[in-house]
Amino acid sequence: MYSALRSIQNVTRRAASTTAAAAASKPLTIGLIPADGIGREVIPAARQVLESLRSDVMPAKLNFVNLDAGFEYFQKHGVALPEETLAALKGDCDGALFGAVSSPSHKVAGYSSPIVGLRKQMDLYANVRPVISGAAATASGERRAIDMLIIRENTECLYIKEEELHEGPDGKYAIAKRRISEFASRRAGEMAFSMALQRDAMRQQLPASERTWTGRPKVTIVHKSNVLSVTDGLWRETVRSVYESNPEYKARVDVEEQLVDSMVYRMFREPEAFDVVVAPNMYGDIISDGAAALVGSLGLVPSANVGDNFVVGEPVHGSAPDIAGRNIANPIAAIRSAAMLLESTGYGSAALAIYRAVDKVLAEGQIKTPDLGGKATTTEVTEAVCKLL
Repeated sequence: MYSALRSIQNVTRRAASTTAAAAASKPLTIGLIPADGIGREVIPAARQVLESLRSDVMPAKLNFVNLDAGFEYFQKHGVALPEETLAALKGDCDGALFGAVSSPSHKVAGYSSPIVGLRKQMDLYANVRPVISGAAATASGERRAIDMLIIRENTECLYIKEEELHEGPDGKYAIAKRRISEFASRRAGEMAFSMALQRDAMRQQLPASERTWTGRPKVTIVHKSNVLSVTDGLWRETVRSVYESNPEYKARVDVEEQLVDSMVYRMFREPEAFDVVVAPNMYGDIISDGAAALVGSLGLVPSANVGDNFVVGEPVHGSAPDIAGRNIANPIAAIRSAAMLLESTGYGSAALAIYRAVDKVLAEGQIKTPDLGGKATTTEVTEAVCKLL
């Protein structure tokens, strides 16, 4: 499965300019932001795995900086994303790992999501989510191999969080503003087509028998412009213009469009039909969480919040307060997110070692947390991966 995840390696300018000799000459400093709930269990697990890497695959010394954020921190201190955390990320860290956040479902005065704020403050404009399985369970009960990469625009849409509550003659009503810009849409589209080519280049290095996706690289543009003709219309037109204006994309990449509702339907009926999927923030959030069901659990799916100069690895799952503190949370998503972070900073061999260790633990099927039908603890899964490293 690692071949699809490795496409993140050349996304950032930092990764593109990193050489093995230069990387080995200085420590790699990673900010750790466990935040809420099971984030405080899975982020330490990811750190333990990183510290288990042998020096021949991870030549740089790893330094870790513990940082604060989250709803629980807000309840104690009145701020969800402290300035000290941002300053440390910008001044001291080469990348970061974020755990999970327990954002309330009702309005809390003064509170806004720290991960949304972090994406904006660090200009992490795309959320990259690989969903890969040799035998994904579809809605029809069949099991099919999938190799899908979801690119979620990460900075706008409804997540600008501009909402208003009004009183009318028939009672209260609420309005939420949605922002879609050419600038953000173009960046997300550029990443989608670029990564489609990168994934294809890596597949060509594999024997045909090991390739899950066997056709030309393809990008699926998700929207709902038949209803939201102005906002989604601008998104659709801008992403398509990235394709139309680039001769290499037109020559080598297929492009299709999918309304978001039919995208969800097709994804559960025929997930093998998708290669790279690019979507506005809200749609990308929904379909990538839904896609996790295809591979068995949110606890397996990693992501990376990607900008031009910084990457924050983040498991797709939430804070799961119902199981927090019980040592049964699945650490795999956080561990894979840590591997994606290593790739972004130029340590592909170390990332590959982690991917293979995780894949082997999952393939053997003996050590599984309850979300996968097993009885293993967070600690036992983490130690099994570390043992293979």
